[in-house]
Amino acid sequence: MNLGLAGKVAVVTGSSRGIGRGIATRLVEEGADVVFCARGADALDEAVAAAPGPGRARGVVADVTTTEGARAAVDAATAEFGGLDILVNNVGGSGARTTDEMDAADLENVLGRNVLPALEVSRAALGPLRERGGGVIAVVASIWGREGGGSPSYNVAKAAEISLAKAMANDLAKHRIRVFSVAPGSTLFPGGSWERRQREDPEAIAQFVARELPWGRFGTVDEIADVVAFLVSERASWVVGTCVVVDGGQSRSF
Repeated sequence: MNLGLAGKVAVVTGSSRGIGRGIATRLVEEGADVVFCARGADALDEAVAAAPGPGRARGVVADVTTTEGARAAVDAATAEFGGLDILVNNVGGSGARTTDEMDAADLENVLGRNVLPALEVSRAALGPLRERGGGVIAVVASIWGREGGGSPSYNVAKAAEISLAKAMANDLAKHRIRVFSVAPGSTLFPGGSWERRQREDPEAIAQFVARELPWGRFGTVDEIADVVAFLVSERASWVVGTCVVVDGGQSRSF
């Protein structure tokens, strides 16, 4: 299936490792010109250098939790590739593990690492997307934005991301800007939290996998990236405002 991504210009935030890197790399493989964006230069440079083409990959060091960083990510796409067609908001992070530990500062921090970057980068992208006659905004949320699980502040933030995507989808349809969210389940990748937990307590993680993951394994970055590549393509033109779950049956909500 030809996804029609050749020649499209994309920005993927949080793309020096993990799911973000997988998405950005897959888009490059499909022929898109992609700006990889992260705060750390070394990992970012390595991710860009490893992207296989035929699309072009460029890196921009930017902290998209700030308005200036959000603008820098979008400006890199217009400066390097002449415009913007696709934005994938992937930056995120968790917080306190229990309600007792969660306070206003923790919640503010986690919202600032998840929801606010999605909002700020999306706002920065609106002008370039409108200039192209429309485009796509994807928000990488989590199954923990759809049901209980994970840390409490992370639940709140991911639920807010899903809600934000729906609100933007309704509002931006008139500009032919298509918005949706994606909810990955537990995904294993180098340097990620599940790898760390597996290393620290392999028995507990084995029990978690047996109890919570119907296929008996974690999801992979490639499995998430393949779905996102399809969803940002012309082949998914009628996927608007919804949250697409990619979790191997892990979640319990309908």
